[in-house]
Order: sequence, then structure tokens, then C-alpha cells
Amino acid sequence: MSDPALPNKQRAARAALAWLRDDMILGVGTGSTVNALIELLVSEGAARRLRGAVASSEASAARLRDAGVALLDLNELDGLALYVDGADEATRGRQLIKGGGGALTREKIVAAAAQRFVCIIDEGKLVDQLGRFPLPVEVIPMARAYVARRLTALGGHPVWRTGVTTDNGNQILDVHGLAITDAVSLETAVNQIAGVVSVGLFAARPADVLLVGGARGVETI
Repeated sequence: MSDPALPNKQRAARAALAWLRDDMILGVGTGSTVNALIELLVSEGAARRLRGAVASSEASAARLRDAGVALLDLNELDGLALYVDGADEATRGRQLIKGGGGALTREKIVAAAAQRFVCIIDEGKLVDQLGRFPLPVEVIPMARAYVARRLTALGGHPVWRTGVTTDNGNQILDVHGLAITDAVSLETAVNQIAGVVSVGLFAARPADVLLVGGARGVETI
């Protein structure tokens, strides 16, 4: 089935190319909008301008490798100038929910290491308040039931994403029914639960720039 939002995702991805610089090491996220970016890196010749890339998932790493982009180890770098990724939800305050593709922990690490985080989305992902999209939480497998009880106490309804193992060998709980009015406080509270590896709230370190693709073009926030 075709994605009706694809043209808007492609618009946002194309706008992100303007942030690239020659000989840059680029942090690359995960998901359908990022896949559109990787395709454009090849078709527009931008991949040849990069020194290399750090990928936030094995899936993106494979696509970058196929595109001829050198993959680099974040441990061997002092940091990144730029990280480009998508989101499942975003506010005009540039706070995000991420992790629908299961790569939230590595995405959070690469975002933290980047000087600038540019988030590319289609306009359907822009919301007034986070929480309509279930909040992903990556957990150590033995802690899944315990973490689920704690998330329930916070007012959510956690559902185990069965059949999914993250690139880190962990499991994911998708938390439904949360009205996220204070994203930074909730991010802190969930991170403090024993057994949580990472939560898909990007609020303490939000995006620096949102590129929102829509029928009328791309809005920069």
C-alpha cells in the first residue's frame, strides 16, 4: 500500500539537504522519512560529499552502505555536527515522540552527540500535545512486567510489542493513553524506573529545527 504522506515526507527530506556541508560526518536516523533522505543523498549526489555517517539502526546502516556511504563508529568521533531524523509526533516546541521503528535508544544517543538535530516530518505528525501516538519504552527483557506496572501507575496503558527485539537485544512497551502535559518531567520519571533502557520522549534534548513537509511546501520551526 502506498503512503499518502510520502510526497510531504520527501519535501521535508529534500529541505534537510540544505543543512549538509562538504566532508561532513552525518548522523542518520531511522524510518520512512529518513529512507526518503537516504534516497535523495544518492539521487542528488550529496552522498559523495559526505566523509561518512553514523546510523541509529542496523536498517539505516544497511541502506547507507548500499548507497556507498562510509559507516563510522560514534566511539571514534568527538561528536557530530548534524543529526537528521524523523519523529512519530512533534510539537511546535520541537519536543518529540520517537521509537515507532524501535530504534529509540540509539536515536537518543546520536541526537545527544550532535551539535544540531534537524527533525524531518510530514505535517500529519505535528500535534498540539504529545501522547496520541503510543509512547515507546525500551526495557531489559527480565524487567518488562515490572516496568509495565510502574508505567500503569503513571497513568498509562503499556502494551508489549510482541515479536520485536531491538538492535540492542531488548523489548519495547508502547504506552497508550498518556496526556503528556510536562514532557521533560515524564521523560525523567520513566528513565528512573529500574529496567528502562530509554524512553521515546525527546524533550530534555528536543530537536533544534523541525522541517515540516506539507502540501504548500516546507515549514521551518
